[in-house]
Amino acid sequence: MDDPVAFVKVKKKSHCIRALSLFLVACAYLCGSILSMKKVGILGGGQLGRMIMQAAANYPVETYLMENDPACPAAHLCHHFIKGDITNFDDVYQFGKGLDAVTIEIETVNEDALAKLESEGVNVYPRANTLRIIKNKIKQKQFYKDNEIPTADFVITQTLADLQQHASFLPAVHKLAEGGYDGRGVQVIRTKEDLAKGFDAPGILEKMVIIEKEISQIIAVNEKGETSLFPPVDMVFDPNLNLLHYQLSPATLPDKIFWKVEAIAMKLVRALKSPGLFAVEFFVTKDGEVFVNETAPRVHNSGHHTIEGNYCSQFDMLLRIMLSYPPGNTEPILPAAIVNLLGEKEHNGPAQYDGLDEVLQMDNVFVHIYGKRETKPGRKMGHVTILSKEKQELIHKARHITQVLKVRSNK
Repeated sequence: MDDPVAFVKVKKKSHCIRALSLFLVACAYLCGSILSMKKVGILGGGQLGRMIMQAAANYPVETYLMENDPACPAAHLCHHFIKGDITNFDDVYQFGKGLDAVTIEIETVNEDALAKLESEGVNVYPRANTLRIIKNKIKQKQFYKDNEIPTADFVITQTLADLQQHASFLPAVHKLAEGGYDGRGVQVIRTKEDLAKGFDAPGILEKMVIIEKEISQIIAVNEKGETSLFPPVDMVFDPNLNLLHYQLSPATLPDKIFWKVEAIAMKLVRALKSPGLFAVEFFVTKDGEVFVNETAPRVHNSGHHTIEGNYCSQFDMLLRIMLSYPPGNTEPILPAAIVNLLGEKEHNGPAQYDGLDEVLQMDNVFVHIYGKRETKPGRKMGHVTILSKEKQELIHKARHITQVLKVRSNK
């Protein structure tokens, strides 16, 4: 080109067109990425839903949440909040039919709606049939028996009058078939006189087992059937509330017991034939016997320590399963303990956290407040995770925190 000025203009125009083309390609790519993000729904918006949402923030995923309370702990963390009843067929079906995957944070959801969603191509974690088995304690215990999963002896009861016929089976624990949660729906029956304390509804009467310790094993299963086990944890329960008081991870177990726990957990989830994340609770007797107490088909209180204590948390693992990503590393970074923050007796109303300043000054201590505005006796309001190489330090700090940090109401 003879005119150098014209040459420069043409060159600049060419650069501008190229830059614009690259910009449009980038925009198209980004828009395509946004449009291709998987849509994941959670039924229930309590603390478990909240922590799933916190983990989801690290992934390219569009989150949906259904709960009947717009002020629930997880509501402000999702992309889309839908007010609805998780036990209602139409609500659950309408919520899930446009999503790629759906999971639960509590068992009391409408499994018939989940089954219909499954039949239409929505990935449901756990599968609807698995939920049907686990949410009903009669079906759950029968499942253990049919699949030769070791569990305590039991009899099925339909009414209180039916229960009265089993005095010879005592001491035992009466459990409602459905509706029990966080220690509710469970009644210890030691003598014939205690039978009147049982439930006038379908349930199981489970032979009381003299236990040395209670163990929880969290196990993840992806769509390929690959399993990942988190180290089992020791659970210490509040005898009055029948709620987890504090726990230690990893559990202190002889190798023989450790292998039994893992083998039984693996056998159990394989028999359930469902991808997802499961918490299997065990009784360990002084004789070295291992019995399955019950199974939760979801993230679980006994796995909260994995947020800080393990390379991959239980919540992160669930997201990996739902988004078809490789399993995470379940190894512990450091031994951990968890203290549950429960509402104090005789305190109902707006929550306040006495002793929080002192706990926040402790080294390697992580406080999780669930954002529930109202406290009531025994209500789960948060948890505290403690990390340390020394087990005695974990126990000492856990006990100290239970004495210092109290959830009360100012009314």
